[in-house]
Amino acid sequence: MRILFMGTPDFAVASLKRLVEDGHDICGVFTQPDKPKNRGHKLTFSPVKEYALTQNLAVYQPLKMRDGEAMSFVESLAPELIVVAAYGKILPEDILNYPKYGSINVHSSLLPKYRGAAPINWAILDGEAETGVSIMYMAKELDAGDVILQKTTAIGEDEDALALTTRLAELGAEALSEAVEALKNGTAGRTPQDGSRQTYASMLSKEMSPIDWGRSARAISCQVRGLIPWPCAFTELAGQRFKVYRTAPGGETEKAPGTILSAGKAGIEVACGDGKSLYITELQAEGGKRMAAAAYLLGHPIQL
Repeated sequence: MRILFMGTPDFAVASLKRLVEDGHDICGVFTQPDKPKNRGHKLTFSPVKEYALTQNLAVYQPLKMRDGEAMSFVESLAPELIVVAAYGKILPEDILNYPKYGSINVHSSLLPKYRGAAPINWAILDGEAETGVSIMYMAKELDAGDVILQKTTAIGEDEDALALTTRLAELGAEALSEAVEALKNGTAGRTPQDGSRQTYASMLSKEMSPIDWGRSARAISCQVRGLIPWPCAFTELAGQRFKVYRTAPGGETEKAPGTILSAGKAGIEVACGDGKSLYITELQAEGGKRMAAAAYLLGHPIQL
């Protein structure tokens, strides 16, 4: 099938790669404009652009989608299908409706749950036991189109958002491959979403980072895992501020929430609001490097 692909981050690369491996004619790739990075402000390519160039695919980086330029690209490429995976731009209806088979999206949640910008993070933040990917027809309303197919996976107890993103990228690529084949064969399903069950996964912010030790140990663990790699959870203990990257379950305690119970090889044990404790096992002190809590304590012992 002749496909125009639109995507930007690492998550999208797996889907583009699978379409290439399946032998589809990738007539073009839309991705976000190059962005300056680090102190030198050197322009860097998106992960999708980096991969596309290795496959000699034509790359397009329109600044806007409604000024006519993007539509002229689409018309010149004449795709039979548009596939979108974390592109980062909203497509106008004239582009969505142009291809013969329409436009479909690889979304990293079990729609209608977690429509929006950060579905993977919010599934972990909310303590969900499972999540998945949805391949859907794109519609004017955000993430509201009819679903072609879904695949489900359990969320690991210790799995953070970065690790889950990697797994869902591969699951999404697998689901996309099946969906495109079904579209080509005329066997693709079309299940309308139940709007009454929708939830919204808003963008993350630094305001979500402070740890409230009055919450349960489980909720704090979900917060830490859900905010990786950005903005990361943080806490202040013994006069020092830390980003917290990993935790482990502790034991029972009657101490007040936020009390440091122990600090040693197992990490920094802190009392939580549900009568349980949590070990901080990986952290980053202000101005320091990310490291195991035990390694940090060797040079910075905490007095209980």
